[in-house]
Amino acid sequence: MAFSFSFSHTFLHVLCVLSLLSLTHSQKHQQSVTESSIHDLLKSKGLPVGLFPKEVESFTLYDTGLLEVFLRGPCLTKFDTMAFYESTIRANLTYGSLTNVEGLSQEELFLWLPVKDIIVDDPKSGLILFDIGLAHKQLSLSLFEDPPDCKTEDVLNLKKRSRKEIGFDAQM
Repeated sequence: MAFSFSFSHTFLHVLCVLSLLSLTHSQKHQQSVTESSIHDLLKSKGLPVGLFPKEVESFTLYDTGLLEVFLRGPCLTKFDTMAFYESTIRANLTYGSLTNVEGLSQEELFLWLPVKDIIVDDPKSGLILFDIGLAHKQLSLSLFEDPPDCKTEDVLNLKKRSRKEIGFDAQM
């Protein structure tokens, strides 16, 4: 009987240690804003610091490369055209690119199109590529030198006005 008690006690002890190691391992592979800023992270990955607005509250980078960026709320800013950030933006981060982007749209010809990928193939070219599904836009990297201010007021009104300007007034 003493053998089975000792074996159960040892097994339970090993299980607890493994659980703690697993928790510690997963925490080491996440990075939060307290360790560095999102803008420092972008720069270290070969991307311009102005891809995300100043209003970033926090971010998490997982060891899988998934990046989650959290803003105070949805907001609008302007690069070459208007850009809309949702409260949470997700993308896969690798050196020189954000792929499978969710939560970022750009206004093109009065339509809001989701940004799918953002890629800097050659920093010396001075260009950054935005994949908006229907097209690829090449923009000057100089548009993204500084994190932009992002306006939260009247976000919905601006999007509605864009539709109204071309005759698509919402029917209520």
